[in-house]
Order: sequence, then structure tokens, then C-alpha cells
Amino acid sequence: MNRTDRLYALVEELRAVSPRPRSARWLAARFEVSSRTIERDIGALQQSGVPIWAEPGRTGGYVVDRAHTLPPVNLTAGEAVAMAVALHRLAGTPFAGPGVSALRKLVAVMPPADVAEAHRLAGRVHLIGDGPATPVPAIVADAVSARRVLRIGYADRGGTDSVRDVEPLGYLGNRRHWYLLAWCRLRGEMRCFRTDRIRDVRALPELVARELRPEDLDIPHERVRRLSLV
Repeated sequence: MNRTDRLYALVEELRAVSPRPRSARWLAARFEVSSRTIERDIGALQQSGVPIWAEPGRTGGYVVDRAHTLPPVNLTAGEAVAMAVALHRLAGTPFAGPGVSALRKLVAVMPPADVAEAHRLAGRVHLIGDGPATPVPAIVADAVSARRVLRIGYADRGGTDSVRDVEPLGYLGNRRHWYLLAWCRLRGEMRCFRTDRIRDVRALPELVARELRPEDLDIPHERVRRLSLV
């Protein structure tokens, strides 16, 4: 059994017995590898977002939260590669990190044969460039969901720097740039801040109470399309 198949099988084994734990020694015997290999595999799964934790004690071991894991997914090799290509376009956006972890979770629960075929297909796809040169700061990427007021150092199109407190309300993206939609307290109005012009940022203790309304966007409605999951 190769490592990809073993990772998938590890998740399924832990899901099947959850909430009971499985020790590293038991899993090592089950998959005919060393306990150290199991520990490395568990660490890799945890880093990819699989909710596995260790229960201490003589009868302890590794446990997976069934409520936050997926059953085997009928994702085709082409669909998996399509997601990976889409993730390439996410580089430098507020959703690059979550996108990578989401794909890893899906691949971790795909049937082994489909995973192997997806890897073969991905090996035939070649990309040029790594996306935008300036990534979105992590605090900015999490700003809307965290609902924390931010203090940002921002450079306008003329290169003039300013410091201002803003209330993050949403994101706006086009083919070239991503913008943080936020209420600017300095100007008392809604503003679009290009994420690659945010030079410095820190979260303040105050929470955002304001909500984004379509009429707040000074953009013709026919030009803006709200993202949908369906």
C-alpha cells in the first residue's frame, strides 16, 4: 500500500471506530508500517485539516471527529484536477489557503484508484507563473469572517501612505486584483482597498457591527455578480 492509499485508509479506519481511539501501535500493525510512520501520517493529515486528535493514557490513541469529516467522495480525476487548476488562479487572493486545505480534504477521502488517476492527469498539466507577486496578508484574508476592525497602512494610487481604521465588510475581485470592501472611518464612507497596496495591518479589539448592503457599492449592479456555491 502506498502512502496516499494509507492516508485514505487511516481516515476511514478512524472514522469507522470513532469516538473510540486507535493507538499508533495498533495502526502500525494494521497497516504493516512502523509506529513512527503512523505518527508522521497522522501529522500530515492534521496539517491538511483532518480533525484528528490524540487521547492520552493507557487506553488512549488517535480519534477523528466524524461530524467534521467526509465519507468517500465521488469526485472524478478530472474534477479534482479542475479544482487544482482553479486553486492556481486563487494564488494571492484571500481564499488561497482555505482552497488548498479544502482540496486536500477532498483528495484524502477519494477512493484510492481515483486519487491515482487524478495524480496521473495532474502530471500532464503544466502552468506558467505562480499568481500575483504580492499575497494577501493573513489578517486581511481573515478579516471579513473574523469581523475585527483593522488598522491598516495603505498606499493610494499615487503612492501616498496613510494609516486608517476600517471595518471589513466583504471582498471584490476581478481578473487583475482583489479588494477589501470596508467602511473607512477616516472618510466616513465605503471604500475599496486594493489588497496589494496594504503595507501594514493589525487587528483591533473592536468588533464590526455594520453589514454590507448592495447599495453601498458605488458600482453599476449589472457589473457585479455575487458569489454563489450552487
